[in-house]
Amino acid sequence: MALQVNAHDVVPGVVYKDANVTVTAFPTKHAMESYGYRIDTPDRRIVISGDTNPTRATVEACAGCDVLIHEAHTPAWLATRLPTFQRFAAKYHTTTPELAELAREARPKLLVVYHYSGVSPDELMRDLASRYTGQFVVGRDLDVY
Repeated sequence: MALQVNAHDVVPGVVYKDANVTVTAFPTKHAMESYGYRIDTPDRRIVISGDTNPTRATVEACAGCDVLIHEAHTPAWLATRLPTFQRFAAKYHTTTPELAELAREARPKLLVVYHYSGVSPDELMRDLASRYTGQFVVGRDLDVY
């Protein structure tokens, strides 16, 4: 069975729209060109940051959104990595202190933390809870929020 793929380059702005949903791409910061996505429906706004360092565009895309899905690593885990990765992560990934600051400014109703490595979900939860008082969960495959 052959599949047809409709590929296209993404640029900032609306990348998909129909009667029920609008998907808007916004630039993020990673080692290569990267984008986050804001998904608007008649009753919800969901923002997926992608693999990124904190950006003003993420804060603006959320602006009180219903759900913000964002990556984070704990400073303790990052300290165990090689210095070359620590430098890379400082430019292209987000620590829990940085995420707490971003979330306070973006004001999501629910923050879902994903793309974390080397720590248990409980450890990540404790670390972020010490820095952020808003509602958040540590995302796990197949969870529903």
